Amino acid sequence: MHKLAALCVKRPVFATMLIVALMVVGVFSFFTLGVDLFPKIDLPTIIVTVSNPGASAEEIESEITKRIEDAVNTTSGIDNITSTSLEGNSTVVISFILDKSGDVAAQEVRDKVNQVIPNLPETAKAPVVQKLDPDAQPILQMVVSSPRPLREVTEIADKQIKPRLENISGVGQITIVGGQKREIRVWVDPEKMRAYDVSVSDVVKALKEQNVEMPGGSVNAGATELSVRTLGRLVDPAQFDDIAVIRRGSYVVKIRDIGHAEDSEEEPTTAARLNGNPAVTLVVAKQSGENTVATADDVKARLKEIQTLLPKDITIQIINDQSTFIKSAVHSLESHLVEGSILAAIIIFIFLANIRTTLISAIAIPTSIISAFGLMAAMKLDLNQITMLALTLMVGIVIDDAIIVLENI
Repeated sequence: MHKLAALCVKRPVFATMLIVALMVVGVFSFFTLGVDLFPKIDLPTIIVTVSNPGASAEEIESEITKRIEDAVNTTSGIDNITSTSLEGNSTVVISFILDKSGDVAAQEVRDKVNQVIPNLPETAKAPVVQKLDPDAQPILQMVVSSPRPLREVTEIADKQIKPRLENISGVGQITIVGGQKREIRVWVDPEKMRAYDVSVSDVVKALKEQNVEMPGGSVNAGATELSVRTLGRLVDPAQFDDIAVIRRGSYVVKIRDIGHAEDSEEEPTTAARLNGNPAVTLVVAKQSGENTVATADDVKARLKEIQTLLPKDITIQIINDQSTFIKSAVHSLESHLVEGSILAAIIIFIFLANIRTTLISAIAIPTSIISAFGLMAAMKLDLNQITMLALTLMVGIVIDDAIIVLENI
């Protein structure tokens, strides 16, 4: 440090050019830095979810939760285990010590859970093992509304809007909330079923076997090979009415003989409203490690393109945008950084009462901060609350060092 100070005193032009070069790199690097709320963190926390529809909370606790806890409890590096047993659902959260790699912990827990799968109830669904990733969180919520029936709005949101947003770089998952999808319902008459001696299981079996598309192999025509498939998927209620359920003598009992099929909607499990009217909400979550502001800006730009392709009565309105809050927070920190630098220079002038000394110390603040942007870009850091707070705190250190070096010189 002594040699560097001596070199800068003896070679002022060299020192000036060195500082200017660092500032130029910092200025160009500043415009390449991403903006986010917090830096990416890797929490070694694993969540195991098992669904068993219809089971009581007591059964979930004894038959699923307890067995999974016993299985994963032997994994090394566990800090604590918490579990929740609700009707039809079991959730086990395993938190590891911070030194543990999240990917390694997830694989070890997955191996332990696979060993206990044969001991779970037959009606239970396959366990889902996920690593808690606070970085892959929803960043945008948008509402699709129209005077049209909710089913049509859901179809437009699912088939025209969602696919165009999912292929944007940085978008991880898009969830539809409050939609109402199409559902074919088959109604049967118990009296007619008894008359034809038909059970509900016969109807279910017939629907499964006759409403399916299967590959039909291939056909060779000389040097050409063609793939063949059977078109067995039914799309119209009238086609369901013609499904053969069972044969009674020479007569084939069909769905129309014991009931009917109707074009309907599935039972709603979620609801969304805009100004009191039913609507469809799209929740956009970003991929882990991607920049929130950049991804949100890309989504909003794509929405403007999509809006021009939709019918005039379909409107898309953003109701929650995390990037707006992040931009405001970072902008506020930037303002505090500038204000703090100015106030620090004023305090120096009050105590030193020397304009030359104050200017030299004050110039060290912007030159140091701007130069730091180049190092941040090299280390692939973003402008977030942590890095901006560090830069704000650095003002005091820079002022202190500038005064000390100045006095030594």
